[in-house]
Amino acid sequence: MKTDYDYIIVGAGSSGCVLANRLSADPTVSVCLIEAGSHDNNLRIQTPAGTITLYKSKKYSWNFISAPQKHLNGRSLHTPRGKALGGSSSMNSMIYIRGHASDYDRWAQAGCPGWDWNGVLPYFKQSENNRLGQDPRLHGTGGELNVEAARDPNPVSRLFVKAAQRVGIRQNDDFNGETLEGCGIYNLTQKDAKRLSSYRAFVAPVLDRPNLTVITDCSVQSLILEQRVAKGVNVVSDGQTLALNARREVILSAGSLGSPSLLLASGIGPADELKNAGIKVEHDLPGVGKNLQDHIDGLVTVRSKSPLTLGFSLGALPSILLSPLRYVLRKKGWLTTNYVEAGGFARTPLTDDLPDVQFHFVPGYRSHRGRLFEWGHGYAVHTCVLRPKSIGEIRLDRNAQPVIDFNFLSDPQDARVLIEGLKLARKVLADQAFDGIRGKEMLPGAEVQTDEQLMAYVQEYAATVFHPVGTCKMGVDAMSVVSPELKVHGIEGLRVVDASIMPTLISGNTNAPCIMIGEKAAGMILGRAPKSAAAAMAEHAAY
Repeated sequence: MKTDYDYIIVGAGSSGCVLANRLSADPTVSVCLIEAGSHDNNLRIQTPAGTITLYKSKKYSWNFISAPQKHLNGRSLHTPRGKALGGSSSMNSMIYIRGHASDYDRWAQAGCPGWDWNGVLPYFKQSENNRLGQDPRLHGTGGELNVEAARDPNPVSRLFVKAAQRVGIRQNDDFNGETLEGCGIYNLTQKDAKRLSSYRAFVAPVLDRPNLTVITDCSVQSLILEQRVAKGVNVVSDGQTLALNARREVILSAGSLGSPSLLLASGIGPADELKNAGIKVEHDLPGVGKNLQDHIDGLVTVRSKSPLTLGFSLGALPSILLSPLRYVLRKKGWLTTNYVEAGGFARTPLTDDLPDVQFHFVPGYRSHRGRLFEWGHGYAVHTCVLRPKSIGEIRLDRNAQPVIDFNFLSDPQDARVLIEGLKLARKVLADQAFDGIRGKEMLPGAEVQTDEQLMAYVQEYAATVFHPVGTCKMGVDAMSVVSPELKVHGIEGLRVVDASIMPTLISGNTNAPCIMIGEKAAGMILGRAPKSAAAAMAEHAAY
């Protein structure tokens, strides 16, 4: 195995794959992209409906378990992250959401110039290939990332959108347009009715570049540091331990759980905590692992006898058996679903201006027992708090293993917003649009009505919606880990480029923002402004 490169990128997820593409576009530099997981060449990953089988997969998911959550009855939460080329973009629901413009303006106001909405929009557009004819002022059409309409939404998903309108939530056909607020069918990152992960969009098409090396099933153990300069990484590959050297930079793109863990394992972090974990302190950087934020989620799930909904039953058996044929021949049917087909953004009575909750509607029964599959039919709404105030952390235990503490509901305002969001979700499901398929509410259950009862329900059932960010915060204050150029404070030749750099959580799903972060980081490293769509396509064709 070759051991010397110009750039070493740790993590082939949403940000890392973009970086690998953009940096290796210069044939004079060598790029090594390292992924701890395996290849993504599996029908469960490529077929949209396969996503539900990945969250607890031993092969394709890091099945982290959080620390007991003090404000959630001491429960530990399952925290899956993608373990394959593409990272979590190879197991997510493929929803393309950027968040609200004010999210990025907040970053700039917090000491990160250039990260305001006007500063990041060109990078969103650079990677996007919008197939929907949406506003060209806000969307790109020459990038590698296809953004398409859902192939064959379940009719019950459209009932949800109709019901939301009837209770005062406008229909929104473009959550990345002028307005975030409203409900609609989500746009997806797919191509030819298949998942389009960051790997498939940005790296697979350029694997023939001789200066790009992609290594899978390779575990990075620590950084190689010499007098506070990152020189490379120590890895284990095929049972062999070896050092890979970086002539220019090491870039961590291992995600909000992986990147801070690797910094801590390398002796970069809060000195007292490192000493307590038995790790030699290389650089005292108190913000590493701090500032963990995620969208806390509550579920309303309903049993229904209607075979219109996705589900397993004797009545649904013919459509289930025909689904592979429909998928192959027409790119239609059950196998095209991403499950959370519809949703949107709404305001509870606790806000006057911006949406404070997001809905993910499932036109199938979500088990009230936490099972992957449940016999029968139904529908469900996930409701999450968009801008949580609760802050958690990641630290290492004495065995150098990550301890993930979301610290959910440590700020009581988050519970109040979630309770109001659940009430609003119930209001939508109570609309007459659902009369023809109405069934029994299994969770929270008809007996759960008061705020006190809903609070008890949240404490017993609320979970993460899988959007962790912030653990290597970008900024200039004492708890910042990276600069606005994403360089690790106090260490040369080292950057972090992934969701962990977000100072605050964005209002929505995090995959598209991570791709933008990869684009913007590549621009800073290369000293380039974002390209026009035509220039990007011309470069790709000429390589």
